[in-house]
Amino acid sequence: MKFLKSAVALISLFMFPGSVISQSVSQKNSAQDLYQGIEFKMPKVKEPVIPAYSVSLADFGALSGGQELCTKAFSSAIDALSKKGGGRLVVPRGTWFTGPITLKSNIELYTEAGALVLFSGDKDLYPLVKTNFEGFNTYRCTSPVNGRNLENVSITGKGVFDGSGDAWRAAKKEKLTDSQWKKLVASGGVVHENGKTWYPSNQFRAGEKIAEMNVPRQLKTLEEFEQIRDFLRPVMISLVSCKKVLIDGPTFQNSPAWCIHPLLCEDLTVRNTTVKNPWYSQNGDGLDLESCKNSVVYDCNFDVGDDAICIKSGKDKEGRDRGIANENLIVKNCVVYHGHGGVTVGSEMSGGVINMHVSNCTFIGTDVGLRFKSNRGRGGVVKNIFISNIGMINIPAQAISFDLFYGGKSVSEAMEEGSQKTEQAVYAASEETPQFRDIFIRDVNCKGAYQGIFLQGLPEMNLENISFENIRMECDYGLICKDANGVKMKGIILVTKNSPAMDFKNSRNISLDVLTTPSGIAPVIHVSGSKTENIALRNSGISNAEKQLVIEKEVSAFAVKLEK
Repeated sequence: MKFLKSAVALISLFMFPGSVISQSVSQKNSAQDLYQGIEFKMPKVKEPVIPAYSVSLADFGALSGGQELCTKAFSSAIDALSKKGGGRLVVPRGTWFTGPITLKSNIELYTEAGALVLFSGDKDLYPLVKTNFEGFNTYRCTSPVNGRNLENVSITGKGVFDGSGDAWRAAKKEKLTDSQWKKLVASGGVVHENGKTWYPSNQFRAGEKIAEMNVPRQLKTLEEFEQIRDFLRPVMISLVSCKKVLIDGPTFQNSPAWCIHPLLCEDLTVRNTTVKNPWYSQNGDGLDLESCKNSVVYDCNFDVGDDAICIKSGKDKEGRDRGIANENLIVKNCVVYHGHGGVTVGSEMSGGVINMHVSNCTFIGTDVGLRFKSNRGRGGVVKNIFISNIGMINIPAQAISFDLFYGGKSVSEAMEEGSQKTEQAVYAASEETPQFRDIFIRDVNCKGAYQGIFLQGLPEMNLENISFENIRMECDYGLICKDANGVKMKGIILVTKNSPAMDFKNSRNISLDVLTTPSGIAPVIHVSGSKTENIALRNSGISNAEKQLVIEKEVSAFAVKLEK
């Protein structure tokens, strides 16, 4: 913990003047200034109102210690509160072993400090239900904490919720130590023929073989899904079509799949919350907000196995048919210690993402810091995104990444396999073509990354109107920009180990004003692609254009303008 605090403090030393990121500020932010500096009209999020009546879980026959199932006690207590018009269910200090908990309207689930709600790994306790996962309508096992069509619901307190995710997930040998792997294999389950992956059961293995991104699309009936039930891992917290939701204080850990998944919710507050999943946990996302409206997320910590804070709105045709964007979101003062992405938009964004503010966040060793991802077939529009005052350190892949050829792997995995696509084939734009535009990023510092900025649009639908201002990157490689239109950059510092610092291909209407790079680096800027046009370079530090500016022969002679 001392190391993590030191890392946060170290990042603050490298932030730009005027940046407000610091440990003290991020910890002391209050609700009063939550709406200050928001670039769009953001309604104040309504919090739930819970009746002043409470009961204790222990009063309903629950026994602490982790030996006896408390599922019936949770259900009885919630029913009793509901009959009274609602109130607070107090979970006292102790270990409470249980199956799924189904919430009701006007209920607050409050865990005292020292309370551990431990969910059973017995899959028979989690019957299949119709739900939505990975952007598709499907069947999954009942979520450990779940609620649907509720109003006024809270999960609060200082307790811990543990989803017993190791009983549900597959695990890759390369992500475990030798002793962890041997212990896992000895516990039962099935090992892949190549010896590289462990599965909880043959049923899980059968499900994986037929699934598309974790969803078996060809199955239609409940009976068919029952044959692979072990594979249908639930999200840990599933709240669907709920209004006035508050999550404040608890720690959620070891989820079977995604951890917290609000879907089609309105007036959502997540604060003072910690999410912890093992770094090897597949699909171990932290918080997935999907097609929600009017949400705030602040003063939270994430250490997870996949994307930490992820914004979604459905996938492909089903997402477009739903047609509900994730709209009006504030993310402030969050720390991510590990994850595939610190803050991620996509790849399931077919309903659109509109009006998002992210500020004062710190990413420590995340695979990618700011991550935007999609691919052909999704459709949807991502726009009006405002990001500022971000600190990053020790980013293994890309500090800022826009990838519209996303293939389902983490950036690190894709780079290791050489599978990060850059194809230039042009398709006709249609409703299936994703659009990312009007995105503004400023005051970002990254101390250590493989690559600073990666921009990859589609040839038929370029990234459009993307702005970078006051950016400092210490990285092996600087900026790559492909298939983008209207990228504006001002005050860019790229402390790179390799040249060129900036590489543009088939990009248009690029404006650069003030670029600082290490002395002696050559070339500073590389330009290629027959579609490249109107690149204006001002104060780029290029004193010897012949050595520091390389323009390939297919580029028009008038495409690049070098100005002092």
